[in-house]
Amino acid sequence: MSTTASAPAPPGPAANAPRRPRWLRHARSAGAWGVGQLRQARRTPVTLSFLALVWVLAVVTGSLLSGPTDPTDADGVPTDGLFSHVAVGLPSLQQGRWWTVLTSSLFAADLVTYLLASALLLVVGVIVERRWGSLRTAGVAVLTVLLGVGAGLGVIALAGTVESWSWAQLLATSVEVGLTPLVVGLLMAHSAGQTALWRHRVRLGVMAACLVMVLYGGQVEDVLRLSTAAAGWVVGVTVLRRFRAASTTARVRTSYRETRVLVAVVLVASALGPALLAFSPASDGPFAAQAYVYVGPSALHIDTPRNISDFLFALLPALLVISAALGLRRGRRAAWWSAIVLHVLLLLTGANFMAEFLGFAADNLTDADLDGYNLYAGLGPMVVVPLLVIVLLVATRRSFGVRAPRGTYRRLAATVLGALAVLFVLFVAVGTLIADQFDPVPTFGQLLLDFPLRLLPNGYAFIITPDFEPVTGLARFLTDWVGILAWAVVLFGLLRSFVRSESVVRDEDTARARAVLADHGTTSLSWLTTWDGNTYWFADDGRAFVAYRVEGGVAITTGDPVAPPGELAATIAGFLAFCARQGWTPCFYSTTQAVKDVTDQLSWASLQVAEETVLPLGSLAFTGKKFQDIRTSISRAAKAGITAEWIVYPEAPLSLRDQIQAISEEWVADKALPEMGFTLGGLDELKDPAVRCLLAVDADRTVHGITSWMPVHRDGAVVGWTLDFMRRRSDGQSKGVMEFLIGSAALDLQQEGAEFLSLSGAPLAQAEPGAHTSGVQRVLEVIGKTMEPVYGFRSLLRFKAKFQPVYRPMFLCYPETAVLPRIGLGISHAYLPNMTVREAVRMMGQLS
Repeated sequence: MSTTASAPAPPGPAANAPRRPRWLRHARSAGAWGVGQLRQARRTPVTLSFLALVWVLAVVTGSLLSGPTDPTDADGVPTDGLFSHVAVGLPSLQQGRWWTVLTSSLFAADLVTYLLASALLLVVGVIVERRWGSLRTAGVAVLTVLLGVGAGLGVIALAGTVESWSWAQLLATSVEVGLTPLVVGLLMAHSAGQTALWRHRVRLGVMAACLVMVLYGGQVEDVLRLSTAAAGWVVGVTVLRRFRAASTTARVRTSYRETRVLVAVVLVASALGPALLAFSPASDGPFAAQAYVYVGPSALHIDTPRNISDFLFALLPALLVISAALGLRRGRRAAWWSAIVLHVLLLLTGANFMAEFLGFAADNLTDADLDGYNLYAGLGPMVVVPLLVIVLLVATRRSFGVRAPRGTYRRLAATVLGALAVLFVLFVAVGTLIADQFDPVPTFGQLLLDFPLRLLPNGYAFIITPDFEPVTGLARFLTDWVGILAWAVVLFGLLRSFVRSESVVRDEDTARARAVLADHGTTSLSWLTTWDGNTYWFADDGRAFVAYRVEGGVAITTGDPVAPPGELAATIAGFLAFCARQGWTPCFYSTTQAVKDVTDQLSWASLQVAEETVLPLGSLAFTGKKFQDIRTSISRAAKAGITAEWIVYPEAPLSLRDQIQAISEEWVADKALPEMGFTLGGLDELKDPAVRCLLAVDADRTVHGITSWMPVHRDGAVVGWTLDFMRRRSDGQSKGVMEFLIGSAALDLQQEGAEFLSLSGAPLAQAEPGAHTSGVQRVLEVIGKTMEPVYGFRSLLRFKAKFQPVYRPMFLCYPETAVLPRIGLGISHAYLPNMTVREAVRMMGQLS
């Protein structure tokens, strides 16, 4: 997939037809999509009917805005009404209202909850019903709710027997409504039919989220959501065996990946739970006190007016922990140290808060004031949770050994210190100018000493109190946002450092790769592995290697692995294990059917991304009507005195090299985008002495066109050649010069004993468009059509068809569809690493 230019295809009969307006094309596409969705809706009657019932009941009963309610008597005491008859809880069952186990799933607490729960139900229900069918979906939903709600109420009843447990007593006297337990249970049941990877992700994510809600939110619905999720898991495993996904025949996910994901999930859960309490006044879970450690006491005062800066500062500790978790998922050693430092600080902060609260309680509160509340049980999570996280991190430290490129954290430190210096000067200078807007008015020295305090989250004023406070909007803006901006620099720098990868290519690695390539480089694109920008992974025995580059945490290979016959699968497995240790997502790009066959055994996904055109040379002769264009071009060149001349670019006369460079620069200047790289060669790739160039030269030594050819080896011998670089002059005298050069190369190399020529691949083009029916493949076809005005890949494929080649698909093989957007961004950056905003605007102008 390395050809970089093409002759334009002849215009068809509709070439001059007026183009429809862009808005009309979009409107027609949207209309077609809408019609398709309506047709699909007929396959999910249970989900849509249930959703309609929920909303009809909400409107008819007046529950839409604030949920079902109970009326009050003259004294303001609630009486039995709709809420008491549909909400579920121990009091409802004790009063004989057994139907509430099901009716509670028909209502929600308020309009926002109705909207969010309905969206979740629509997504999950449609997916499940399309797979299982309507009757089975309805049956599983009812069974899961009955088992889950029943089990949850049983746990609440059992916990309620502990009279000293105030949270359990609160649950035992509460009733609630909600749709989300049904949705979560259905999703967990459906996970049994997913692939092993997605089954693991769904179960881990759902159970972690439900557990966080129980521990920190602590409402009846939170408990029932967790129990229904567990019931859905059991139903899926025991009842829905027929719908289980086939197990993979081979697994390459290692303990490194499993451990990193688990630790990252634990950290995110430990941070999100307490952080969300800053936005929720109804939080009674057993770990609710942990919010004081993450958010700070003052930020939890819901009645205090707060602006966006207060919320951002309240979330700061959680954001830092989450950023460390993202680095841990990639196996980064620096993220491990960051997490350790953060949780040590949280541990010390929690211990300080706990000591303050216990001291206050001892001096001011009696047993009657506490009303059975156990201070040690309630405040203990402030210390226990950070301590347990530290223990987990220490126990799993061997899984986090990936280091950032040399100098990464020196640059990060310099950036942070520079930002702090600028903010410090700004804070002191502006603070001095508006000193009268603080109470009391600070001195210059106090402003100097106050700056570090403004970097602490405002909730931590409980520990350290500034000497002065702002009294005007401008002063508050200064004191609030100087810290937010400083921490934004830190967060951005940390996240960026966690995705940076070190790609050190040593000369000896390139020499080793060329030696292996000479023996085992049997695919037509193998020579691309020698280009600049590639990094090499070698097998332990040194007889195989993979060329790759890392973009945004994605390891993108350049063509097939180079390996001896019979060792391709082992080479792929070794490379995948290497990527797992480094925390990268691997993908094999521009690969052949052989690699796809191996990754299919790993249950990977694949897409056809190009079509390679191969010209067998055994008995090639440009005779017959189908080669008329080729013969005509060769004859035209002969009449014009143009001959084909082989050169090696570094050894060619300067006059020829200057002309080649001028032709290439003219071609690049014509394009809306810069010259693409990665698998598309340019002038730099011509400098390789092993690459041969064929020029179209006239009697005056004027170069009219150039092609370059890369060798293909087998057992140490060259058996074929691959077309890479194609350029021709833009004047009318060069018509047909590409056909002449390729045809001449085929005949010359046939005489030398070559077995085949590869005319390389055309990205985003296929010999039979529409042959693949997958949704992602159709998206690629649309992208190919959109990019055609800029690079003409489809025209290139039509041009190569003149030589009557054999077509071979080229694939992108990747672990799962979920990572495809990241892979797409990585490949785009590999092709256009230096594209500017101006060039992007030019491209969009040509595409519109």
